[in-house]
Amino acid sequence: MKIIYGKDQAVPVKYWDADGRVPFAENTFEQAKKVSTLPFIHKHVALMPDAHLGKGATIGSVIPTKKAIIPAAVGVDLGCGMMALHTSLTANDLPDSLGYVRAAIEKAIPHGRSARGGAGDQGAWGNIPNFIAVAWRNLMADDFAIIVDKHPAIAKSNNAVHLGTLGTGNHFVEVCLDLNDHVWIMLHSGSRGVGNRIGSYFIQKAKEDMRKYFINLPDQDLAYLAEGTENFDDYWKAVSWAQDYALLSRQIMMENAQRALEATVRPFEVVEQAVNCHHNYVAVENHYGENVYVTRKGAIRARKGDLGIIPGSMGAQSFIVRGKGNPESFHSCSHGAGRTMSRTEAKKTITLEQHKADLEGVECRNDETTLDESPKAYKPIKYVMEAQQEMVEVVVELHQVVCVKG
Repeated sequence: MKIIYGKDQAVPVKYWDADGRVPFAENTFEQAKKVSTLPFIHKHVALMPDAHLGKGATIGSVIPTKKAIIPAAVGVDLGCGMMALHTSLTANDLPDSLGYVRAAIEKAIPHGRSARGGAGDQGAWGNIPNFIAVAWRNLMADDFAIIVDKHPAIAKSNNAVHLGTLGTGNHFVEVCLDLNDHVWIMLHSGSRGVGNRIGSYFIQKAKEDMRKYFINLPDQDLAYLAEGTENFDDYWKAVSWAQDYALLSRQIMMENAQRALEATVRPFEVVEQAVNCHHNYVAVENHYGENVYVTRKGAIRARKGDLGIIPGSMGAQSFIVRGKGNPESFHSCSHGAGRTMSRTEAKKTITLEQHKADLEGVECRNDETTLDESPKAYKPIKYVMEAQQEMVEVVVELHQVVCVKG
């Protein structure tokens, strides 16, 4: 662990880099230092080994705050996270052609800008399967109605329409093998359109508060909501709801992925309880003897004994980990490998031939549409894992054999 502590910082920035083998761009440090100048940061800002530049705050950072929350640090993909399921299947059970498995998952889970995944609210209920409508009405609708009654701008947000859909970007569903050739299902998703609307809406509300009270900041995207204000209370309700939405959405997609795998392979048992964890969220936790708001912007909770998921890129291994409860990382660890290239840079730099070579042996869509998710656009996951040995221990190593991208 290393420390940056300059004269303008209210608190230090602590980071983990495996003795320099995990590179941090200079703009990553500069962004983290701006966060550390804020007067309500508790103890320090922690940068995980996968940290890179984000909007307002660094992706791969843990930001503990007292009596305030920075909505842009929490982000707009509220509750984005991972879920993994250990099945009783083995590699020998899988068909020779994994294309059938991928096709079945793609049919079972709306992904990308597919019909239900991209539909607007108006007239969209006809596209929603009955079990999604039931889940929405039973678990989501009443609380959402309370939120939009006060903030109607949030209502038009593809809310029920997106429940149980994967989306685009780096979201995925994978079939993986562990080192004993046991089959796992793993997926990555968040709160889709409604989370984006809630996050964006309250980021603007925070900026309005800064102007109202004449508060100057090193970056306008560090605008915050102060505890005790009406906007803070409303944001806390809305962001908590969105995080629950993301959790439920992953559960629905996992059930559909299970059915798809059973339809193309055979019925199976769930060996262990699924791991389902956020990595873009805010929660109240106790650290260094105080209850504070902990924002994990691209980081997972790793309290002692906690199970978590750290995915690599499309062509790299992923890990089920157990937390060690490291106090200096605020009981956290990385949420992945971390980008070294922007999406635009990756598409300009990485050739399709390189991309296909890196994905050899993985049944996936490996064309120009996934170049921005190529393994070469990410840090080497082995060094990221080496850098956080103080935070987690590896329980299971996974290698994907099927990857469905959003």
